[in-house]
Amino acid sequence: METLTYRFDGGKRRIKPAPELVGVVSSGNLEVLIEAAALNGGCAIEIKTAARGFGAIWEAVMNDFQQRWQLADTRISINDMGATPAVVSLRLDQAVEAMLEEAQ
Repeated sequence: METLTYRFDGGKRRIKPAPELVGVVSSGNLEVLIEAAALNGGCAIEIKTAARGFGAIWEAVMNDFQQRWQLADTRISINDMGATPAVVSLRLDQAVEAMLEEAQ
């Protein structure tokens, strides 16, 4: 397993306080847990992945995700067993959309 961590600052969008879990490692090769956290306006992402050596791809996907959503005070935990970048983006978007829908 490889663990990758990213932090983004300067986001403007906050999510609801209750955590949201999207996906299942065994069915879609990926699960995402997203939760509000006091991070001084930052968004922290931790990825545990069985696919070693893909840090540059993960970084590109996480940068794209944060540019789209601009999250602040958010912690995201990802457990991955080899999902494609498209599945990663889909699951992340699903998690944020669920958090924003319930907050409205």
